[in-house]
Amino acid sequence: MSMESLTASAVRCNPALKTMRVMTSSSSCSSSSSAFVRIPCSSGSLTRLKLMMINNTERTSVSCSVLEPESEESSSQNAVPDVLEFQPHSNMPVMPPEWREREEKRKAEEAMRNTQGITIRRRPPTGPPLHNVGPFQFKIQSEGNTPRNILEEIVWHKDCEIAQMKERTPLTALAKAMAGVAPTKDFVGTLKARAAETERPALIAEVKKASPSRGLIQQNFDPVRIAQAYEKGGAACLSVLTDSKYFQGSFENLGLIHAAGIQCPLLCKEFIIDAWQIYKARVSGADAVLLIAAVLPDQDLTYMTKIAKALGMAALIEVHSKREMERVLGLSGVELIGINNRSLETFKVDINNTVDLLKGETGQTIHERGIVVVGESGLFTPEDIALVQAAGVGAVLVGESLVKQDDPCAAIAGLYGKDISRKMNNEVTLPVA
Repeated sequence: MSMESLTASAVRCNPALKTMRVMTSSSSCSSSSSAFVRIPCSSGSLTRLKLMMINNTERTSVSCSVLEPESEESSSQNAVPDVLEFQPHSNMPVMPPEWREREEKRKAEEAMRNTQGITIRRRPPTGPPLHNVGPFQFKIQSEGNTPRNILEEIVWHKDCEIAQMKERTPLTALAKAMAGVAPTKDFVGTLKARAAETERPALIAEVKKASPSRGLIQQNFDPVRIAQAYEKGGAACLSVLTDSKYFQGSFENLGLIHAAGIQCPLLCKEFIIDAWQIYKARVSGADAVLLIAAVLPDQDLTYMTKIAKALGMAALIEVHSKREMERVLGLSGVELIGINNRSLETFKVDINNTVDLLKGETGQTIHERGIVVVGESGLFTPEDIALVQAAGVGAVLVGESLVKQDDPCAAIAGLYGKDISRKMNNEVTLPVA
């Protein structure tokens, strides 16, 4: 397209066009033409429109700015800086530096997720859907700010929640509070000891009031009473939900159970995305924390495992798929791997997922390294326990089928097909980490 036809098109598209001046330039590698078009505005000022055509590449760059009224003679001497620059091959403006930095970070995170097979995005790629303009709030929904499953929704909410909690209780305050916390108990050692004693996978019984899929599970929820019943019924360790919005749990519940003198080691069942949560778990009395491979990249899993061990805690790393299992086995220092039988895509539960992930060389590697595998989700009967035990599971984490019963002790016996309660006059001796 020639410059004459380009400026003519501008005139036809802008009936208010009154004046025009044209500049041309060329270089040894390519030639270009520029048109500066002045268009009167209702305010009396002029809008300058620069149109540039570069030969052979068919690229168009456009910039515009507002000029105060001036004479034609003075305008040729005073150059006005461009305020909005458009990239070649695109109609989108060049991003400010802070936007560019955020976009580069987003792309780096996306590349890492793709490389490691991480299925959960840590935060909305395009920002939150809610926007505030003065007194008004509006919502712009898109694929980039809509969670793809319930775990992603939980993680996005957790990102905002933890930011607020860190403001109220800085890490320095947690570090000071740890001085008065009792030593941790040996979570992994207790699982191994109970499995040897009962000849069944050790039980990690979960203290859980509600869940996103089932809603309210236990109407008469008393975390301390439930924990005491689990311990009496033969649980090796306890898992305590601390998420408030989706599971109606809290760090306070974890603290209450610890303060009640429960001897079973405690797992903090939190959706951890920040090291601050690990310190908060320790201050609340946890002996172990949950790390989810679908959420955390390898570097975070390694970093947070080291923090947990430095605080005397174990790290239960949860996987859902073969790819996640391979990632976790590629890390050093792994002692506990949990296999969740619930699909993140469909949310369906299939306990054969545990069997499949422990077949062949994977199961052999786990056995040689002495890693304890924990079966999670979908375990309701003695047949279920026997199936995962035969596959190589050393412990099981069970919540819903136990906590919904009024008599957790009887529920545990029903799950195992026999009484696995401790026969030591209610005294429990557990190893210390």
